[in-house]
Amino acid sequence: MIRPFIIAAMTADGFIAKDANHAAFWTSKEDKARFVELTKRAGVVVMGSQTYKTLPRPLADRVNIVYSRDKHFEGTETTQDEPRVLLAKLETRGLKEVAICGGSQIYTMFMKAKVVDKLYLTIEPLIFGKGITLFKEDLLADLTLLSHVKTESGTLLLEYKVEYHGAQKF
Repeated sequence: MIRPFIIAAMTADGFIAKDANHAAFWTSKEDKARFVELTKRAGVVVMGSQTYKTLPRPLADRVNIVYSRDKHFEGTETTQDEPRVLLAKLETRGLKEVAICGGSQIYTMFMKAKVVDKLYLTIEPLIFGKGITLFKEDLLADLTLLSHVKTESGTLLLEYKVEYHGAQKF
């Protein structure tokens, strides 16, 4: 069974970006190393077109899937599939894990579909004051903390198991 996970970095006041054009290059070296490790292990990254546009190019050594209604990006696959449909297609390709890489709308869509298995969250010791939150809608899921690391710079690397109330998993 394919195991989708969300990977995200946020400020101490809960924002993943200042605005839609804000690239995630503000995160710590530990967060960047973790991102590369986990997404390369998965072999596939899924993100929205706004998030993809903040990158200089497709992420190397990974299948890059971008949610887009009307644009195609060189070196990527585009989709409009519902999360369960996309995951079923990826599973037929032999993939075991899928990294959901943002942004807020994509994170929300996959959580609402109740398919996310784990949440890898980095809390950076920064405050933006305002910006984009991790999720855009009300959600309800239980998180069980599986691991945590505090870096020398004060960054927290958290790993949670996601459990849904009365829901059937993918």
